[in-house]
Amino acid sequence: MEDHYSVLGLVSGEEASKLTEQEISSAYRKKARESHPDKNLNDPDAPAKFQKLRLSYEILKDPRARKEFDDLLRVRREKKVRDKQFDAKRRRMMSDLEERERASFVDPEKKARDEEEEIMRKLAGEIARVKAMFAKSPVFPKDEKKENMGGGGGDGSGVALDRCKVLKVSWEKGFSEYSASRLRELFEEFGDVEDVVIKSSKKKGSAIVVMRSKEDAVAATGVMIGDLSNPLLVLPLQPVNPTPSVRAQAPLERDEALAANVVGAGFQAFEDSILDKVRKAAEKQKLEKKT
Repeated sequence: MEDHYSVLGLVSGEEASKLTEQEISSAYRKKARESHPDKNLNDPDAPAKFQKLRLSYEILKDPRARKEFDDLLRVRREKKVRDKQFDAKRRRMMSDLEERERASFVDPEKKARDEEEEIMRKLAGEIARVKAMFAKSPVFPKDEKKENMGGGGGDGSGVALDRCKVLKVSWEKGFSEYSASRLRELFEEFGDVEDVVIKSSKKKGSAIVVMRSKEDAVAATGVMIGDLSNPLLVLPLQPVNPTPSVRAQAPLERDEALAANVVGAGFQAFEDSILDKVRKAAEKQKLEKKT
């Protein structure tokens, strides 16, 4: 069984259960930026390593899955302590005693094994649930022709915003809802967030998230899944060209189908209006700085 704390570079053992969610998120962001496939183009195993890192993070971030994993570590630690307390002679004596008194006494070793097996069964179920939740969204963006947001200020404002740092976010309605403050909190795990604009319909919730840099937007794309009860689909407004290994892992047809299914036919008009607001807000801030 993988030690998910060690995968994130965190201390394991009894101290691991005391780690806060913020400490776990900080460790994940550091590892994610180091091991992202875009920064390890010469490593053919980079996508698999990144997926392993992401899965460990999702397990530790989920309260139910983390509890089962902490219980498993606890049971194994207690077993090691028991093993150290009894030498070979003591073990033989206990074995003879257990054989004579098996009918009236509970075998502590068997009880420990049964508890460990039950925890492992529950943990396997939680891991499968976490995998199913985040596996629905593409890990890497599809190819698209790069262009500058706003057409280089074609609206007359003269303010151009880098489309590569803008993300399109959508989710299903009828489950846990996302506010602008909640989205900002989630995406700040990957860097500074400049702006969040919410638009919701009866069936879909959607938003535009503007990150401070293109690198932060790339780090969040396909990785941020939000709350497990209602996952987010995060797509770049201006995708970057993926590596050949990434193309094989995330075909264009799949990304296009996901984008069309979640974002909806009316998203382009909404996107244009939001970008117009973003450019005007940027121009206003620029004028205020001059005065």
